[in-house]
Amino acid sequence: MRIGMMVGEGSGAAPELAGLVERGRAAEAAGLDSAWIANIALDGMTAATVLGASTSKIEIGTAVMPTYTRHPAAMVQQAASTQLACGGRFSLGIGLAHKFMVENAWGMSYAKPAKHMREYLEILMPLLHGQAVKHEKDQYQVNLQPPPGDAPTSVLVAALGPIMLRLTGELADGTITWATGLNTLTDHIVPELAAGAARSGRATPRVVAGFPVMVTNQPEKARAIAAKVFSVYAQIPSYRAMLDREGAKGVEDLAIVGDENLVRSQISRLESAGVTDLCAFPFEVEAGDADRTTQFLSSCR
Repeated sequence: MRIGMMVGEGSGAAPELAGLVERGRAAEAAGLDSAWIANIALDGMTAATVLGASTSKIEIGTAVMPTYTRHPAAMVQQAASTQLACGGRFSLGIGLAHKFMVENAWGMSYAKPAKHMREYLEILMPLLHGQAVKHEKDQYQVNLQPPPGDAPTSVLVAALGPIMLRLTGELADGTITWATGLNTLTDHIVPELAAGAARSGRATPRVVAGFPVMVTNQPEKARAIAAKVFSVYAQIPSYRAMLDREGAKGVEDLAIVGDENLVRSQISRLESAGVTDLCAFPFEVEAGDADRTTQFLSSCR
């Protein structure tokens, strides 16, 4: 299993670039495989470009860029530019965002999300793999040439429901999840994704699973802190549905916290379930917990 970490705002970090770059460089120095950047206050791909110029080996990914606010042509252009800045190490995570954001904040229709994503991927995927696209359907009508650059960009879709998971397996390179526990990954995420891939004859998709992780001898205190840090996610309908499926009150119930043996065991169980990548969301009970956890995670690769 490949192991990376969230270096952006997803774990409650302040929306500033200096700390993001510092965490990304620390992840690379520790030998982790990937660094992930949320698109919250900071633009995720802009931050990825900055981190790409400050590192040399680690994969850099967005988790995730919303599709509704970027025309596919704009997403492709920015992704290709980010890929150049990252020297071929960039992976593009995209997602629909959430109905309340699309409709209430952005003033757009969320009436046909699966149709929107299908057409989006039908345009995005070939362009990011060097192919011209002429597309004339309900959502988009485009005639586009691929951007410059030799490195194809891998695309991961934040997918949770069965329709979106099968669509992702059919058209994209994999999924990136959050607020999904071991049972949900085993019985729902991985099988539905694989079914979509099998339908189109694609390779086994990548599954990047996000979890709060901390090596600690104070697991109860760690979960109490995780409940505060990640409390907002339990109120978002799509995440709430995954938590209910798992029988979890909140993300804190899914957190991988405990001593080295427990954490290593939980990571092994995720790998057995079909998870290809762990994206650890670091947090702390005491100063230094995140650094110690990062160093330990490197030894689990």
